[in-house]
Order: sequence, then C-alpha cells, then structure tokens
Amino acid sequence: MSALNDPAVVAREYADESRLAFRRAVHLRGSGPDARQVVFEAVAEVAPRRVLELGPGEGELAERIAGELGAEMQAVDQSARMVELTRARGVDAVVGDAQELPFLDGSFDCVVAAWMLFHVPDLERTLLEVRRVLRPSGRFVAATNSEHTLRELWGLVGFSPNYSFSAENGEWALLRHFTVVERRDVRGTITFPDWESARSHVAASITAAHLAGELPPFDGSLRATRHMVVFVCEP
Repeated sequence: MSALNDPAVVAREYADESRLAFRRAVHLRGSGPDARQVVFEAVAEVAPRRVLELGPGEGELAERIAGELGAEMQAVDQSARMVELTRARGVDAVVGDAQELPFLDGSFDCVVAAWMLFHVPDLERTLLEVRRVLRPSGRFVAATNSEHTLRELWGLVGFSPNYSFSAENGEWALLRHFTVVERRDVRGTITFPDWESARSHVAASITAAHLAGELPPFDGSLRATRHMVVFVCEP
C-alpha cells in the first residue's frame, strides 16, 4: 500500500490537479462548518503582514489571505503544477521543499500548512524549518484530518487511513516545537448520494484507490463522518 509521505507517491499525485479537485469537491459538499474557513480565521486573528503557505495546492487559500487580509503572501510547493496554479492567482510561489525552506530566519508573521504535513517524509525537520522562518511572536496554523474521517466508507472496503500527522497524533508532534497548541475541531458529515459516487471517491483517493473495486453494492445514499482539526500554534 502506498504511503501518504512517500515522495514518489506525492510527486505523482500532484503532477496535475484533477484528483485533488475531485476530493476537494466532495468535502465542500459536506455538512457542518467549513474547515478552510476555520484556517482562514486563525490566520486573520493575528493580522499578519507576511504569510507563508506550505503546499498551497491550487492556491485558493493563499489568494484569499492576500486579497482579504492585505498580507504579503508567499507559497512553496514541491509540485511545479501547483506552483503554476498558485502563481496564476497572483500569489508569489516557488518550487521548494518544506524540509529545507528557501527563506531567512524570522521572515514570516504566520505560516500555514493546510492538509499537507502528512505528505512530508520528515515531519520533525519540517517543523524545525517552520519555527526557523517564523518570527518569535508568530503563529503557525496546521490543518489535517482525523483517522476516523469517512470511516463508514473505508470500513466497507477494509481500509484504515494512516496519517503521520493527524487529529489523533498531531498535537504531540507540535508540542515538541511550540509552547501553545490549540486545537479547533471541525465535525460534520459527507453524504455520497449513491454507490457510484462512493466508488469514485475511493478511486480518487491517494492510498486506497486500489480498493475501489472492492466496494460492495448498496442501495440509496451513504452518510459518512467528517472530522478535521485545525491546530493553532505559538512559540
């Protein structure tokens, strides 16, 4: 089974945006609070002048931070395609490694890592880099999933998500580097209207795609748990 922090898997997955866009669309249809709004509010609370986003994906969050908060926005992603999409939104983005950031010490008031820390091979090294580029009074905002998200769907194909940085283990990793770690849990549900939509989501997943053919037939819709957490950290 592929690992979420396998560099080859990550490079292949984010060579283009098609599967990422599909997965995001499923979560945007979910009930309950919008976790990306929780991330944005955590950044906005400190009125930052300079913000760095690690792994911006298609760049929509970075664009919003720059546009609505008036912050000088910088993004770094290992995927040339994600950097291209982010730049197309008017955000300064570079190809780079979160484990070796190309920025000076204390360069940013806020650093954001939204659903990407489970992709880095060396989490400790990445968090050390975040602390290095963050100003002493800065804020780090990191979002991730719970291992129980979509458990009703994954249970049908016998899959157990394994995140190196999750709602269950992320707090302890962060407390090794930050004095204050606040967790903001975001809960709701995602409803798959029919079997085919559920099968398509399994097929679009990064580490369970090979199990799409194992999803047993069912009638009607499937409601699944949605649980994410936004960690708000300060030195």
